[in-house]
Amino acid sequence: MNAPLHPSSGAKPENPARPALTLLIAAPRGFCAGVDRAIEIVERALQRYGAPVYVRHEIVHNRYVVDGLREKGAIFVEELDEVPDGAPVVFSAHGVPKSVPAEAEQRGLDYLDATCPLVSKVHRQAERQIEKGRHIVFVGHAGHPEVIGTMGQVPEGGMTLVETVEDVAKLDFPPDADLAFLTQTTLSVDDTADVIAALEKRYPAIVGPKAEDICYATSNRQAAVKQIAPGSDLVLVIGAPNSSNSLRLVEVAERCGTDARLIQRADDIQPEWLDGVGTIGLTAGASAPEKLVREVVERLSQWREVEEHTLVSAEEKMVFKLPRQLVD
Repeated sequence: MNAPLHPSSGAKPENPARPALTLLIAAPRGFCAGVDRAIEIVERALQRYGAPVYVRHEIVHNRYVVDGLREKGAIFVEELDEVPDGAPVVFSAHGVPKSVPAEAEQRGLDYLDATCPLVSKVHRQAERQIEKGRHIVFVGHAGHPEVIGTMGQVPEGGMTLVETVEDVAKLDFPPDADLAFLTQTTLSVDDTADVIAALEKRYPAIVGPKAEDICYATSNRQAAVKQIAPGSDLVLVIGAPNSSNSLRLVEVAERCGTDARLIQRADDIQPEWLDGVGTIGLTAGASAPEKLVREVVERLSQWREVEEHTLVSAEEKMVFKLPRQLVD
């Protein structure tokens, strides 16, 4: 355990009787390289083209981030038909079906693709498996933008979605079917391992990627929660309700036997949650900025005497290149 860090600055109520609260802060946490890149793409596009810059879907799943970009001149839309002719548009970090850039090119739109490179890697794997004549079993959550984008990389009918081990049991492919599997990048490491094991047991010849598709940031953040959760009475996960990787962090903590809650901002914390709690674990999903972590620490410091400890389980140094259009 590292030496205690100083809580963020800010006046605290004078109350020497406040009980102490130990805060175990997970590291790594918060922004990953793909999110950093996506946000920088929107910010640089605004600098280069001027406002407004259109963004198809939330650039990342975080209201604070989206609202901040909106204040700078980004306009978020659901589909390209909402983008005026001649306006620049950015595709979100989750990836898009092939039909979206095709439509943008047909309309002559100047577009920037902020798809996380690790998601793009899965897209390329999908294309290669289809070229080899294999049907793809894709492990992911129905309706998630990344899943929609990945399934949109291959011809209709070339990919079948499964979410659980039970879904694998319902597949009707023959045992010797020419199959491959791929996975969403933000899944539960443990759940996905179970689904893949079920696929490999039922279809021994199924082909998988050389390295797992679950991204380094997702894996690292889940491992960090496994480090803080057993020693905590409560784990707080900062993230959006539609953020897959944040929801998985809550599940990981709960599987460690610790109560966990997903919050978007410090205002979501209820004082009664601290009743009988001596140690809180704190982490943030890959789309949540560090500013929100400090905001939570400050809020807790208003109620209790907080002693911070950062538990480091991995070092992250990944950086992704920006699109050529934005590099001077």
